[in-house]
Amino acid sequence: MNRSQMRVFARRSAMQALYQWQLTGYNLTEIERQFVEEHGLGHGDPAYFNELLHEIPKNLDTIDAAIGEFTDRPIGGIDPVERAVLRIGAYELLYRAELPYRVILNECINLAKTFGSAQGHKFINGILDRIAHKNRAIEIAAFSKNSD
Repeated sequence: MNRSQMRVFARRSAMQALYQWQLTGYNLTEIERQFVEEHGLGHGDPAYFNELLHEIPKNLDTIDAAIGEFTDRPIGGIDPVERAVLRIGAYELLYRAELPYRVILNECINLAKTFGSAQGHKFINGILDRIAHKNRAIEIAAFSKNSD
């Protein structure tokens, strides 16, 4: 499994763990322990899973504000799967500048297609695209210039 595939697995596991945290409010360390024991993270990137699981709640106010700026409903009114995916995408867009924005959007759209509602991926794409345009304008402009 290459690094990219390991990150995909880590995101997928983190999305499921964040979903559980959102619904239950359980302790993050306990959720992490459960995921490691029951799901095994040997195929993924355990350090990245850990980062997403702990840093997203730590930076929740900033992440939710970035999402809330581009949605017409309160963050709590967003489907829990889509909320977890949006939080991962927003976190990566805001805090992981080394990850290309197009990779982040693509990965989150794929998560939404796999776990979310039928049209949830379109909602995810729209919100994350707007966050990217606001926070990664230079990267987007460079990509657009190179694509022409």
